[in-house]
Formats: sequence, structure tokens, C-alpha cells
Amino acid sequence: MKINKKLVKIILIFYLFFLNQSTAIENKILFKVNNQIITSIDVLNEINYLSLINSDFQKLDKQKIYEVSKNSLIREKIKEINLKKQFVELKLNEEYLNELIKDYSRRVGFKNTNDFNIELKKNNIKIDSVIKKITIEAFWNQLIIDKFLKNVKINEAGIKKELQNQKIQKEYLLSEILFGLENNNELVNKMKIIKKTISDEGFSKAALIHSISDTSNSGGKLDWINEASLNIKIKSALNNLEVGAHTEPILLPGGYLILKINDIKEVVKEINFEKEFEKVKRAKTNEQLNIMSNLYFNKIKKNIIINEL
Repeated sequence: MKINKKLVKIILIFYLFFLNQSTAIENKILFKVNNQIITSIDVLNEINYLSLINSDFQKLDKQKIYEVSKNSLIREKIKEINLKKQFVELKLNEEYLNELIKDYSRRVGFKNTNDFNIELKKNNIKIDSVIKKITIEAFWNQLIIDKFLKNVKINEAGIKKELQNQKIQKEYLLSEILFGLENNNELVNKMKIIKKTISDEGFSKAALIHSISDTSNSGGKLDWINEASLNIKIKSALNNLEVGAHTEPILLPGGYLILKINDIKEVVKEINFEKEFEKVKRAKTNEQLNIMSNLYFNKIKKNIIINEL
């Protein structure tokens, strides 16, 4: 029997908000990503998980909640399929895994791993499913490093010169929306849609809906970034903006980037030159690797068959 897709979507939201998670729901196969299946229970669990790590998620309308959850699962499946071709086993040693869980707990807004685990249990989210997500991202990052680190180009002399002239350091707390286009002529219309979402629902929700970056599930939130770590295009775009404002789209190799300034701070300090140099160099390296990651993901996605059943 063919699934009524609209009805399934309504049922998923109904069960999420009005029924206990232990209540039985018929498990339907909704999608196939190559030979990997995504079921109605998978989508329900993803909705539950995204609701926990991003407070703006449940404020989306029902259709967008479904779409964001579906796309998150498909992105994860595509990465998993590719990684299984590259690695014998997707398993991390216990010590490294615990470090990653601790860091991830902090990034999604919890003081420590214990608080994160408590909330997972309260929301009937299995820790194994979170460990799987963290493991896939860890192996994906390693794959990107293995494939593309040799292609990263850092202007070390430029970093040193900038640090030598920088007694007052400006740091930005940013959020991002990264999006791609089949045709650059679509940019004006795409920006109208994104700006309307930002205006109506806020930047965080717009990132959930429109961003193809791995930060989309957390509303596009990034950590504090020193201005010396930013490339010239991005620094120039941010230069005259106030807190709360966002840039126009910045063209990068991986797509178009919109940045919102959540906060700015100026730090006056004696620079530990060697330590600061390595910090900035690492940030610039990660920036380039993130671009290469998105390009590589888009490339492998073209060879993936996604069927909605």
C-alpha cells in the first residue's frame, strides 16, 4: 500500500507533541538512501533529538519540522554510506569518544556531559543514537582531513604580520547560513526567501531550514572567532556591522555564506605569539576544510539514489 505522505507527516507531529514517546506507532519506511532505509520512527526520533539541542526547532511550523528532520537524516545516511567504503569499521576508542561527547555537550548548550545525559533520558533519546551521530561526524572530519589537508593553503607570513600589529583583538560570536545554487541567476530569489524567513522567524530558524552546513541543526551557531582567523572577504563583510545584523551573501567555493553577528568583544592582552599563531592557523585551516567538506558532500550526493516511498 502506498503511504499517504501528508498523513504520515501529520501523524509524526501529533505523536511528538501529544503522545508519550513509548506509545506504539506503526513504523513505515518513508525513504531509501541507496539501500539504507529511513522510517517514520527514525524521523520521529530525529524530531525529538533536534528539539532537545535547538530550542528554536519546535517553533517551526509542522511542515518545516518534518523537512528539517528528514534532511538531517538523509545527510547523515549519505555520509555513513560513503564512510563505510573508506573505513573498515566506524568505531572510536572509548577515551576519544568521551572527549568528543564532552565537547559536543558543551556545543549544544549543556554545562557538562552529565546534564546532557540526564536530558537525553528525560526525552527518551537513546545515548547510542547520539554516539552514532558523533562517530559519523568524527570519521567524516578525519576523511576530509585525509583527503584535503594537503590542499589547504595558509599565508603564514600574513598571519604573523597581522598578529604583530594586533594589540587589541576583536572577536566575533557568529551564526551562519550556507547555501548552494544550481544557477547563480537564482541568487536574488533565494535571498528574498531566506531574508523573509529571517525576518519572520529569526536567523536560527532560517539556518535550520535553509543551511546546508553541519551547523544547521544547532541554528548555525559558531564558536568565538578571532578576526585574524577570517579571510579578507568575510572580514570586510563583517567590518561595519553591528551586533544582531547579518551580512549579504558572501560567495565562497562551497556556496554562498550569510553570517550574523551575535556578539563582539575586544580583548586587550599581551599576545603569546606562538600560541596565537597556531590558533589562527588552525582556524583558517578549518575554514578551508569546511568548504572542501561541503564541496565533497555535494559531489558524492550526486551518486546517491534517494527514493521517497
